[in-house]
Amino acid sequence: MTDVLASRSFRGPAAEEAIEAVHNHLDSLWLDVPFVGDMDQMTFTTAVIESASNIVQHAEPVGQDPVELGVDIEVQPALLRARVSAYNAAPPFGPMVPGSPDEDAESGRGLALIEALVTTVTFERQDGTNTWVLTRTSQHG
Repeated sequence: MTDVLASRSFRGPAAEEAIEAVHNHLDSLWLDVPFVGDMDQMTFTTAVIESASNIVQHAEPVGQDPVELGVDIEVQPALLRARVSAYNAAPPFGPMVPGSPDEDAESGRGLALIEALVTTVTFERQDGTNTWVLTRTSQHG
């Protein structure tokens, strides 16, 4: 088992306030792991916030319960990992593969942006929960 040097978790309604809460968690996380370089912090933070924002903006409830956002972040010696989940959510619309949206497209850039910022992006769906797992290999570790 790889050592987890620092972690943060958030779960709450998928609303704009959740994005600010996740941002605050990330800010405090980086204080615990000052050896993580600024570029890794910035790109990983952007990818996590973009993922969470996509859930807040686009996730549709699968039933009566509202969609909840869950974010679990871990820092290991050479790896940053985030699990960004939409609980009580319908499956995402369309393919979960990055594409190059048309220049006129209003959306569809989020996944491509996220993939450009991190090392890997995987998608899991289980029991009404959509989860994107983002990892970034840290330059310091």
